[in-house]
Amino acid sequence: MIEIRPATEKDFEEIYKIFRKVVQRGDTFPYPIETSKEEAYEILMGTSVSPYIALDGVRIVGSYHIKANWPGRGAHTANGTYMVDPEYRGRGVGLALGEHSLVTAKAKGFKAMQFNYVVSTNAAAVHLWKKIGMNIVGTTPKTFDHVSQGLVDTYVMHKYLD
Repeated sequence: MIEIRPATEKDFEEIYKIFRKVVQRGDTFPYPIETSKEEAYEILMGTSVSPYIALDGVRIVGSYHIKANWPGRGAHTANGTYMVDPEYRGRGVGLALGEHSLVTAKAKGFKAMQFNYVVSTNAAAVHLWKKIGMNIVGTTPKTFDHVSQGLVDTYVMHKYLD
């Protein structure tokens, strides 16, 4: 059973290990492989984000954070970033994180969730986001430099939180 709770400072080291594993693969996130620990901290735990972790017992197996997609007149739409330890893919962690984030975003007063940069070749993520009600509302051609496939499209995905 996966438990999800807000992340704390003491969780960062384990979150960062997952970040390193996922980013080094070069197939799902645009973050540079050489992203420093300090830069990763700001991305994952900074003051503008609300971070959460997924636990399998006591082991952190995934994380997400939500934040306003834009300030001001765009602040009613949430944006999220999700990472699952590669060893735990296919075990429902991503689904649990996605469903939890929609409930959390709505509870925080957001009216919609939007993902600005979903790599089109990440079929598992695209399938997962569609499963929780996200829709592809746009395609940006050849905007991700995939480690093995070269330039591939990314999607903008969106869901109203009614």
